[in-house]
Amino acid sequence: MLSQQLRHLRLARGLSLEALAQQMGGLVTKQALSKYEQGKAHPSPLVLNRIAAALGVKVADLVQASDLNVSFIAYRRRSDLGKRQQEQVQSLVREAIWQRLRLQRLIGFVDTEQLPIQSFRIESLEDAEQAAETMRERWQLGSAPIANVTAVLEDHTVQVVMLDADEAFDGIAAVAHDAEARIHAATVVTRRGVPGERQRLNLCHELGHLVLAPSEGVDEEKAAFRFGAAFLAPAQAVVDHIGTRRAFIQPQELLLLKRYFGMSTQALLYRLRTLGIITESYYRSWCIDINRMGWKRHEPEALPPEEPTWLCRTVLRAASEELMTTGEAQCILGTTPVSKPAASLINRRALMQLPLEERRRLMAEQAAAMADDDGNAQDSERELWQGGDIIEQ
Repeated sequence: MLSQQLRHLRLARGLSLEALAQQMGGLVTKQALSKYEQGKAHPSPLVLNRIAAALGVKVADLVQASDLNVSFIAYRRRSDLGKRQQEQVQSLVREAIWQRLRLQRLIGFVDTEQLPIQSFRIESLEDAEQAAETMRERWQLGSAPIANVTAVLEDHTVQVVMLDADEAFDGIAAVAHDAEARIHAATVVTRRGVPGERQRLNLCHELGHLVLAPSEGVDEEKAAFRFGAAFLAPAQAVVDHIGTRRAFIQPQELLLLKRYFGMSTQALLYRLRTLGIITESYYRSWCIDINRMGWKRHEPEALPPEEPTWLCRTVLRAASEELMTTGEAQCILGTTPVSKPAASLINRRALMQLPLEERRRLMAEQAAAMADDDGNAQDSERELWQGGDIIEQ
């Protein structure tokens, strides 16, 4: 409904009621805006248009109520993330999910794969390890390192959202569902600006929150971390590359393993301790060395962060098929250039609106014209060969 959507969009842009009123040129007061958000009053068409313009959306985005609700399964952040910032992040995530759902409906996307949301019952942390192995088998990933976690998630219909957010924010796992609790979207969210190795584990960690159902007494964060680490570095693959027991590991070897598995040296060492490859005391001595070398915040040989591509690809597809205007596409993508569809594509769509006999007549004429063009092309190719411009090897 309008009241909820108005509040979500305002918070997503980090605007207070007073700031939004100023953005509207003082057309209405912050008290009036508050009444709109509480559902105690309804804006006039003029005010509604001005609100939409101030928020950078269409009026339809304000008034069209979504038939789906967004639920946050996990929200990882530090305690120093303020309440307003928390609400802004949640609103940004809701907007991103709804935007992607609208695009899915626009292109006629049918979700043929259902993510097993909270379907792995976890009685111990070892169960989380097994769940990660099961997910890798289900997605046919084998035991090799995952080249691009983001691409794997998007290939399996998991929405990946990157936010420009405060450093106190780590990640979110969320789902969109209807009134019958049917899941229509599963989303993992992480913050931009973190190294690729940390980003990859964050995404796998949030995937863990989506699929695990820890029983009472099992720490949800530890279970999700165990899942994420096992998803990135399966136990057998780790043993194959490092061995079953190690008393000493060279720093350079650790950096090579970091590049191989795509996870931080700190996460790798924790993984080795978990699997019993290194002892607790050796792990702690490495933690001391990491602090001494300054690796805790800035590890050497940082991996480049991954970028989601589903949104960009889908918007460009929708614009190319004239399911949205180039202006609408540009508004979603920002800096990515959007070209207008070629005239031939537009004509093709118009052709499909004609009666069958008329379509057949026009297509026959086009086929005859193409045959003439093909003959001319063959003549040109013969001239190239005869002129010696192509050298046969």
